[in-house]
Amino acid sequence: MSERFYQLITSGRGVPIKAWTRGVPLEREAEQQLRNVASLPIVYKWVAAMPDVHWGMGATIGSVIPTKGAIIPAAVGVDIGCGMMAVQTTLNARHLPDSLRSLRSTIERAVPHGRTNNGQKHDQGAWGTIPQHHLKEWGRLKPTYDGILAKHPRLNRGNDVNHLGTLGTGNHFIEVCLDGQESVWFMLHSGSRGVGNRIGMYFIELAKRDMRKWMRNLPDVNLSYLKEGTESFDDYVEAVQWAQDFAMTNRRLMMENLLQAVRDSGELPPFDTTHEVVNCHHNYVTVESHYGQEVWVTRKGAVRAGIDDMGIIPGSMGARSFIVRGKGNPESFESCSHGAGRAMSRGAAKRRFTLADHEQATHGVECRKDQDVLDETPGAYKSIDAVMAAQQDLVQIVHTLRQVVCVKG
Repeated sequence: MSERFYQLITSGRGVPIKAWTRGVPLEREAEQQLRNVASLPIVYKWVAAMPDVHWGMGATIGSVIPTKGAIIPAAVGVDIGCGMMAVQTTLNARHLPDSLRSLRSTIERAVPHGRTNNGQKHDQGAWGTIPQHHLKEWGRLKPTYDGILAKHPRLNRGNDVNHLGTLGTGNHFIEVCLDGQESVWFMLHSGSRGVGNRIGMYFIELAKRDMRKWMRNLPDVNLSYLKEGTESFDDYVEAVQWAQDFAMTNRRLMMENLLQAVRDSGELPPFDTTHEVVNCHHNYVTVESHYGQEVWVTRKGAVRAGIDDMGIIPGSMGARSFIVRGKGNPESFESCSHGAGRAMSRGAAKRRFTLADHEQATHGVECRKDQDVLDETPGAYKSIDAVMAAQQDLVQIVHTLRQVVCVKG
C-alpha cells in the first residue's frame, strides 16, 4: 500500500503504537493507556489503535493487543464477546407502516431489555419463563459452564440462562435500518450479559492477585496478565471462550425472536432473510497467526477485518452504520473499528446535552427521547464519517444503513 493511513507513536520503552486516528481526536488519557499497554513485555510487534479509540476501564477501547505467552483479562474486559448482528430482509421501506411506534413496541415485547430491581427477581431485562428453544441452547452450553463452576464456585452467584436472548443496558441496542436500496435490515448489539461480566471481573482480580506474587512495576495494575502454563491461564481461556460462545448465541436468539415477533405481528407482509447475515464479536480474545507467529489477539472494541471478513461498524442513535468487508491489512492485525467511539463520558454527555438537543439529533428515528438515554445521544460520540475515512485501508463499505427504529436497553 503506497499511502500510510496510521500515525506512528513511539516512546522510550516497549513496542510502538500504530494509530488509525487521522482526522479523529485522540484524547490524552487514551494515548497514555495505549503507551502503558505498549510497555508490557508480553506485547508482540506493536499495539494497533482504531479510529474510534477512547479511554476505557483497564485498557483502551478501540485497541488491538497481540500478546505472546499471556493474556490481559482487563483488556478483554467484562462484556466478553460483546458484538453485533445484522440481517438483511426481503422487505422494502415501502412495506413499513407510516407510524413505527407499534413496530418498536413489538420488538420491545419480544426481547427483554434494560434492568430493574438491581437485576434481581422480576428484573424486566431477564426472562421470567424461559422459552423452550432457549433451554435447548442452554443444554449445549451448560456442561462446560458446570465444569467452570466446579473449579470456581464463586462465579455461581447470578443470572445465566435467564439472560440468554436478552439485550442488556448501556449502549446495547436493536435497530430497524434501511440500506441504499431501501431494503430493511434488523441489527442488534449485545454480549454475554451478567455471566460474562462475572467471569471478566473474577479473572481480572485473579490476574492482579497472581501478578502481585512476582511483579510490582506494572504501569497500571489493571494490566495484570495471566501467563501461559499456569492453571489460572488455562481456566481463563476455557471461561472466556465459553462466554464468547454464550454471547454469539445470545445475539442469534434475540434475532430469531424479534424476527418471529415482527412476522407474527401482522404489521408487515410476509418476508424472508437474505444471505447477508453478519454476527461478529468486538470484545474478545483468540489465537491467530500474524507475521509468522501464533499469538493471542485481544480486540477490545475492534472487529476482525481479514480479507473478505464481514463486519459491522455502527454509528450512534442518529448516525449511519456500515456493513463492511475486511481488506486484511496486516499492520492492524487484520482489524477495524467497532463503532464511532465515545467523544465524552456518560456523565459529561448528560451535563452537556438537553432533551431538545437529543430530539433534534434523532429526528426521524422512532426511539426513546427521555432523560435516561441522554448519555447515548449522537453528540456524545465521534463522527462516524471521520472514523470511516480514517480506516479506508482496513475495510471496504458494502452497505450504508440508516436507522428508522432504535430500541435501547
